[in-house]
Amino acid sequence: MELSDKVALITGSTGGIGSETARLMAAAGAEVIVSGRDAGRGVATVRSITDAGGRARFVAADLTDPAAVRRLAKEAGDVGILVNNAAIFPGALTVDQAPDSLDEALAANVRAPYLLTAALTPAMIAKGSGSIVNVSTMAARIGMPGLSVYSATKAALESLTRTWAAEFSPAGVRVNTVAPGPTRTDMVLATVGEEGAEQFAKTTVLGRLATPREIAEVILFLASDRASYLTGATIAADAGRTAV
Repeated sequence: MELSDKVALITGSTGGIGSETARLMAAAGAEVIVSGRDAGRGVATVRSITDAGGRARFVAADLTDPAAVRRLAKEAGDVGILVNNAAIFPGALTVDQAPDSLDEALAANVRAPYLLTAALTPAMIAKGSGSIVNVSTMAARIGMPGLSVYSATKAALESLTRTWAAEFSPAGVRVNTVAPGPTRTDMVLATVGEEGAEQFAKTTVLGRLATPREIAEVILFLASDRASYLTGATIAADAGRTAV
């Protein structure tokens, strides 16, 4: 199996795209560290992996807390794959955005992946190999009312992808981004509802929502050696929304 010698840490992997990524990577042979705030959902994700014969463990972490981020990095140990997937989605028009929500999103969506990457990359560099996959959004590239904070934090993450590729890839550590389009996740449905999600999906060329599994497949590809010549790239998995 292509990830049989890898340890993968996936943040925000108690549901949605993150949990699908965890299951796919475990099926590909990786030892997976599932992380998130909800212990019940985390344990359920781990159980779904181990019941299928995979290897996984759960580490709880609130990524808005720098101390929790440091603990997560310490407990994760020597990882070969880091997927910065966790995110907070504060939907509001700019004039209505609460400052506390802005600070929380910046902490979870930018500071946490920055601190995790800084903590875990030295071991990858020492081994001369590693893969970091950041999860962004198509909203980082197109203007969408009500998503000013979310899109800005994800645009920052895409910028970090390019900088980290320049810093780490000469030592063998690849860094890439996947930017999903509208995806059928609990977070999306809770924010815009089923009808809103379907209307959103109609703006894409394919005219439908992605499944979490479809986005997870792209993350798995970027993390694997099949993407060995890709670094510093942002892959738009958005049904053509940003291309047309």
